[in-house]
Formats: sequence, C-alpha cells, structure tokens
Amino acid sequence: MTFKRHGREYDIVVFGATGYTGRLTAEHIAQHLPTNLKWAVASRSESKLHDLINDCNKVNSDRPPPSVEVADINNDEQVHALAKKTYILITTVGPYTLYGEHMFKACAESGTHYLDVTGEVPWVAKMIEKYEKTAKRTGALMLPQIGIESAPTDMCTWLMAKHIRETFGSKTKDVTMSIHKLSSKPSGGTLATVLAVFDTFSMGELKSAFEPYALSPIAHPEPTRQSTSFLTKIFGVVTVPHLGLLTTSVAASTDGAMVERSWGLLAEAPSRKEEFYGPNFTWSEYYKAHNWLHGIVLHWGLIIGATFLALVPPLRPLIRRFVFQPGEGPERDHASKDEIEYRGIANPDTSVPTGKQAHCRARYEGSMYFLSGLFLAQAALTILEDDLELDGGVWTPACLGQGFIDRSHGVGFNIEVKTMDV
Repeated sequence: MTFKRHGREYDIVVFGATGYTGRLTAEHIAQHLPTNLKWAVASRSESKLHDLINDCNKVNSDRPPPSVEVADINNDEQVHALAKKTYILITTVGPYTLYGEHMFKACAESGTHYLDVTGEVPWVAKMIEKYEKTAKRTGALMLPQIGIESAPTDMCTWLMAKHIRETFGSKTKDVTMSIHKLSSKPSGGTLATVLAVFDTFSMGELKSAFEPYALSPIAHPEPTRQSTSFLTKIFGVVTVPHLGLLTTSVAASTDGAMVERSWGLLAEAPSRKEEFYGPNFTWSEYYKAHNWLHGIVLHWGLIIGATFLALVPPLRPLIRRFVFQPGEGPERDHASKDEIEYRGIANPDTSVPTGKQAHCRARYEGSMYFLSGLFLAQAALTILEDDLELDGGVWTPACLGQGFIDRSHGVGFNIEVKTMDV
C-alpha cells in the first residue's frame, strides 16, 4: 500500500529509541516495515543512537538506515521542533507521569499523530482533559496505551463484538477476558512507572481515574462492572466456563479504562457507530489461577502490595534500589523465551438466549517489550496507510480496527475468534 502524503520530513520518529522498549521498537521497524519508510530515531545521546542504527542494520541490512535526531524531553523547543518534523511520533520515554506531557502537548499542538506505551491511567485522564480539544482542532490522532497495556484486550474485545454483530446480528452484552498465560519479567521502566504514579497522584485522583467508564466520552447508563459474589470479593477466585479458574488481574483496571473508553468512542464517532458494543455492555478481566491457593495468594498479594505502596511512601525508594532502572530490562536471551496468552468470551445481547457466545484466543511468543514495539510500529503503519475516517482526538487501539489487527497478526500476535456453545 502507498503512504499518505503529509509534507513532513519523516513518516515516523521513534523518540526514546535508545531505551529498552524504544530500541525494540526501532528494530521491529527496521525488520518489518516497508523499506521506503522515511523515519528517524531520537533521544538525548547521539552516540547511543548511532550504536542503535548499527544494531538495526544487523537486523536488516537491505534498508536505508534511519536518520538521527537529538532532543531532550525537558527542552520544550527541541520537543516541539521534533514533533513538527514528523507525521507520526512514537514515544517510549517514561514514566509518562514524569516525562510524558511535553511530547503529548507538542504533538497535539502540532497536529502530529502520537503513540505511546503508558499504562498510567491517571496521567492519560489528565492528558485527555488538558489536550483533547487541541488535538481535535489540529487533527492529531493521539493513541496512548497502545503497547502491552492495553492493546491486546482492547483488540480482543473489539474483535469479539464484531464477531457477535456479524454472526448474531446483535450488540454485545458482556465480555470476560483472562490473561491465561504470562511468562515475563518487568523492565525498569515498568517498575518506575508504578512508583511514579503513587508518588504523583493522590488516592482521590487514583480512585477517580479508575472509576468505571471514567475515560469514556459518554456516560454509561449502568456504570458498574460485572457483579461478583461475596466469596469472590474475599478470596478473589471465580470459575468461568471456557476460561476456567480465575483470580484478580493486576492489569484489569488499566485495561478496563481503555476498553471502556473504546465503548464510548465507538458510540460517538460517526464512522464507528455501527461498531458500538451496545448500551448494556459490561467488561471484566481476570488472571488464570493454577489452583485455589494460587488464586488467593495472587489476589491478596496485589491488595497488600498496592496498600503498602500507597500508604508507606518510604518503601518506594527502597524498591528502586533493587530493581531494573528505567531504560534497562531482562536480558534478550531470557526475554525471547517469554510468552503471553489471552482468552476471552463475549455474549450477545439478545432477548432470547442463543446458547452461543464468541470465544477469543490471542497469543505471542517472545519478549513482552518487543510485543509493545510491534504494536507501536504496526499501529503507526496503520495510520500511515489506512483511511481511518477519524478526526483528531484521543483514541484507543480498538479504533484502528481490522487493519491494525491484521498487521499485528501478520508479524506474530496471533489472534482468532470463533463461536462456541455456552
């Protein structure tokens, strides 16, 4: 496919390209995106950028190397200049709570399409409040949380709703997602992000950002997630047909915020209204438990860990001393053995039960951070090639539609949906 004409120097710039996720994103672009792409890698260190270019050349020596752009995230003049040079800006510089607003603002003001891999929902809520009107005016498509958080669950939900619409001629009543398998270690950026969120936002701000449908542009008539039994609330364990024994997911609130924003955006956007999930839609996410004891330990471990991080601030500097630092992560040989699998079910919203439901399975073998780089690169290619019929604003992975899913599937994120008996 041909690229859109835009009159900018670059099609794509990867900012923070010398960091852990940024480097993997650049390597994915070098290996998989079209060779006629005009792109650049950017960070504070020119020497590290040249080292990265050498690594990209090893990945694919048959394509021209990217250009080099030097910019400091704390220098507004450099950040704005970089944003104006490119059609799409990918930024992997986090924690976004500390460093993300400069680039978000610059892209919104410059009409530059923006992608990041944050999972910091309170920060995303703040960016929507401050800059969505600007992005709508300039035409910038702003897509936060398009890495491992929260592209997979958002894509799976959209695809199951599409399957239900086409198979049963129905809206979607509910979706239950499960992280069925996960083998990965967090990078320094991920751990720094968690600590930064607790350092920056008050408990009231955190609670407000994670309220059901808080990020949706429209109100939900029943703004609650699926109800749970008393025992599930205490022990965190529930059994769901086709998904098995499940427990609390650490990503549920983060992923839920993005899925529920998709719900509202699909209801509002003129080009997406037929994709709207439906007025009675509810969503939930869990983690696959090996057994009851495993599920209970994970559930209470998350509660106790979050409580200590929130209420015992001196604990945070101590944690920082013993984990990867930002820009660092697991060794590649180890990370290449990582894997993740999602499973989900969705029920049609019909007056008479169909006895059928949609079932989704999505999986990836390899580094979770390379998967985030995959999503960033393939989302950028989708914006560059497809007529998305979207106006400027803050969008979600699901709003990129089938083209994004197909491109991601083609490079290793395998996703399939089928009909199953209830």
